Amino acid sequence: MVLGSLIFCFVSFIALFFVVKFLSKTSLIFLLVKAWHSFTDHFHVYQFYKVPQFNEHFQENQLYRKISTYLNSLPSVEDSDFTNLLSGSKSNDIFFHVDPTQLVQDNFLGARVSWTNQKSSEPDGSRSFVLKIKKSDKRRVFRQYFQHILSVFDDIDQRKKELKLYMNSISNSDRDERWRSVPFTHPASFDTVVVDSDLKNKVKSDLEQFMKSKQYYHRLGRVWKRSYLLYGPSGTGKTSFIAAMAKFLCYDVYDIDMSRISDDSDLKMLLLQTTSKSLIVVEDLDRILMGKSTGVSMSGLLNFMDGIISCCGEERVLVFTMNGKDQIDQAVMRPGRIDVHIHFPLCDFSAFKSLANSYLGVKEHKLFPQVEEIFQTGASLSPAEIGEIMISNRTSPSRALKSVISALQSVNEGRQRLSNSGSGRSDSGEPGALFCRESVHTVREFRNLYGLFRLGSRRKEEPWDLGPTEKDNA
Repeated sequence: MVLGSLIFCFVSFIALFFVVKFLSKTSLIFLLVKAWHSFTDHFHVYQFYKVPQFNEHFQENQLYRKISTYLNSLPSVEDSDFTNLLSGSKSNDIFFHVDPTQLVQDNFLGARVSWTNQKSSEPDGSRSFVLKIKKSDKRRVFRQYFQHILSVFDDIDQRKKELKLYMNSISNSDRDERWRSVPFTHPASFDTVVVDSDLKNKVKSDLEQFMKSKQYYHRLGRVWKRSYLLYGPSGTGKTSFIAAMAKFLCYDVYDIDMSRISDDSDLKMLLLQTTSKSLIVVEDLDRILMGKSTGVSMSGLLNFMDGIISCCGEERVLVFTMNGKDQIDQAVMRPGRIDVHIHFPLCDFSAFKSLANSYLGVKEHKLFPQVEEIFQTGASLSPAEIGEIMISNRTSPSRALKSVISALQSVNEGRQRLSNSGSGRSDSGEPGALFCRESVHTVREFRNLYGLFRLGSRRKEEPWDLGPTEKDNA
């Protein structure tokens, strides 16, 4: 008797297993789920909300466009029975697009909602999105759900937007348009810039934390902005790094030409006319501080960096560049005015190998030991100079490497001649370093917060700290 029961249970289990396996490979399981949802619909009270394509003044309803973008991003659109495929601006881009007859299901905080797109009865042929939501869920998730839709739209729109480069012009009257823009098409990115990978990751992490930290900065009573100083000789990659930052953030770039600014008030007005989600660039800060080619005073520049006028715009990243900072007034460098310092040194052997890989497609070569030996003698060139040699000889990696060796040897010979003549200039520039500063109140706190990272160093450095970050995105 017991044996018969066991056999029956075993056979039943095997039969159930094959039934489930069969259903999972057919549309029957989908039809069963759909039938179940249709059955349970009769036991709930629903509310419907219409989002028309145009308002009463026949102007586009921005909410309709944002909902459309949001729905097209849902996985349920891709997994539905029927949807539209559209090409993007690039030849290999393909996007899913909601069909007017399509029912789109969505889930938010445990609430199941659905969207349909209906044609208006008006002769203009406009359409409306209709939201169907349980009345019991409406009070609990309605407002949060629409805030979620707007947040997702902002993220998608930010990633898709065409970046612009803004340049300031000389003002002849109060009505002049001070900022002129062109598409920002610089090809550099964090994948292509030749900078230590650890440094790149730390900068990317810092930028990501900044973008998420609006409420955190406000809770501290601080303006939601971040400032970087990129310093080092010409040709070491500062401009390309700025372009990589802008592309990573998806921020427009405002390149301020100080020679076109008449006085401090003019600089303030330019800052007021920048937008949020922008990267504001001031190049050759050391020359500006020396009073060359600008009508802006030191106090005007300091107010631009962290004065009351800087509070009039948020979600901005300020980037300053200079060749060297040894002779710069420390009032400019103090915490709060510049948060992160990044040194761009001349090329070392590690950077040379990255350049050879990028420009020539060479990871190892029999000439590499000779190149390394020359670098160890102290000879060096800027990444731009070595890159240009490689571009000119890109059809022959061996010839390119021999040309680099010859150029480095020439630099070495020149340094030796200067040294023998007694007129040599000692280069006190430190190896690639990254400093991070934040406003602190005690020397101990300052030392704990002050990070140091050296490029090209073979010693193991202490971890660096980019200052306050928001872990809970509060």
